[in-house]
Amino acid sequence: MPYRSIVVLTGAGISAESGIQTFRTADGLWENHRIEEVATPEGFAANPVLVHQFYNQRRQQLLSPDIRPNAAHQALARLEHALSLIEGSEFLLVTQNVDNLHERSGSRQLVHMHGELLKMRCMETNLCFDIRHDLGLDDCCRCCRQPGNLRPHIVWFGEMPLDMFRIEKALARCDLFVSIGTSGNVYPAAGFYQLASNAGARTVELNLDETGSSFDEHRYGPASQLVPAFVSELLT
Repeated sequence: MPYRSIVVLTGAGISAESGIQTFRTADGLWENHRIEEVATPEGFAANPVLVHQFYNQRRQQLLSPDIRPNAAHQALARLEHALSLIEGSEFLLVTQNVDNLHERSGSRQLVHMHGELLKMRCMETNLCFDIRHDLGLDDCCRCCRQPGNLRPHIVWFGEMPLDMFRIEKALARCDLFVSIGTSGNVYPAAGFYQLASNAGARTVELNLDETGSSFDEHRYGPASQLVPAFVSELLT
């Protein structure tokens, strides 16, 4: 293994091959809703019923037996495990996705910077709880015992992504940064490769389409093909 500190960023492209619909596409889940309606604090305040319905639908899709991790998710879990056997090594998987496909593949050193669909959060205490059912205004929070205080544990537009200190700390000391299945248009994630490059890391982009980003290396194609091949190269 030529690297001792690896940071991987994943976006919607890695989960799309597992059947998770993405937004910003013609057939995406956001098509019939303005972003301001279902993905902002203001939208939730104006129409919490609509927002809950929107994320309940996404949660139901994620829990469908047809949604499973693909070869790209599994390859990243294999890379993490291999690196864990090397003394002094570090690995961090940062995902913009709110699904649990990385966890289901065995990834453990993982940050969900945009939150998690299978968690809800109390707006009074900020405590998070697992959820597998539909969430509504009548649900009573288990910490404050009040109905209406729960919201999806999702980072909406205008809110700060989660665990940024941990992410930036890892980027500042990594020697390899890999971006997988993300357009590279949304900050702060779009600037991660520059932070890693400034720290002297090799930067690699694995994506379905060209993004125009200035990575050291670009490879284009389906994540389920590119990622296992890339991980195999690293491990051999």
